[in-house]
Amino acid sequence: MVMPVLLCAAAVVVIAWAHKGADASEIGVLATGKLALRVREHVALCAVSTALAVAVAVPAGVVTTRPRLRRLAPPLLFVANVGQSVPTIAVLALAFSVTGIGFRTAVIGLWAYSLLPVLRNTVAGLAGVDPAVVEAARGMGMSPAQVLRRVEFPLAWPVVVAGIRTAAVVNVGTAALATFVGAGGLGALITVGLDNQRDRILYTGAALTALLALAVDWAIVALAELGRSRR
Repeated sequence: MVMPVLLCAAAVVVIAWAHKGADASEIGVLATGKLALRVREHVALCAVSTALAVAVAVPAGVVTTRPRLRRLAPPLLFVANVGQSVPTIAVLALAFSVTGIGFRTAVIGLWAYSLLPVLRNTVAGLAGVDPAVVEAARGMGMSPAQVLRRVEFPLAWPVVVAGIRTAAVVNVGTAALATFVGAGGLGALITVGLDNQRDRILYTGAALTALLALAVDWAIVALAELGRSRR
């Protein structure tokens, strides 16, 4: 529990520094209520887009590691690679042309950008399971679904979590661009600071984004450890 305490303390220091010495125009942007709103917007963007990526990429990774469907792995990985190789701002622009401005557009762009780490790690984790262990499970009379649920996926779980962790942390930084499609988030502080040459606002937005990335990283590791201990 040391990490969350340190992160909370760092956030308090950042907010106190932001308020100390701020002029009237900066206070309007750096008010505690508005900072909390920006953090909630940022968390919502990252949580929804990462959850959608997991919901799509993990089943896709499982399907492509089944013996009869392994030929699907290269095209699926190629599609996921395209989503991440295209610059994020371009993905947001393409989504904007279809869905317009707002939260949904940003989620689509972030979702496309976070598919690859989850899909690649799911495939790698399941492919790395020792075939002898799988054969032993089958020899015990387990069905393919039981082998996947009770043997393959638990063994692949650390690798899968690493992919989810990577996608979520990258999403926190990438979500700063969501402000360009009217989705808010901490990127709005960074943009206001740059546009108006207000270093205090710029540094506050950047610092809170970094702290949020560290918090997300810690939370995913903690949840993964909790889930493993319960199993």
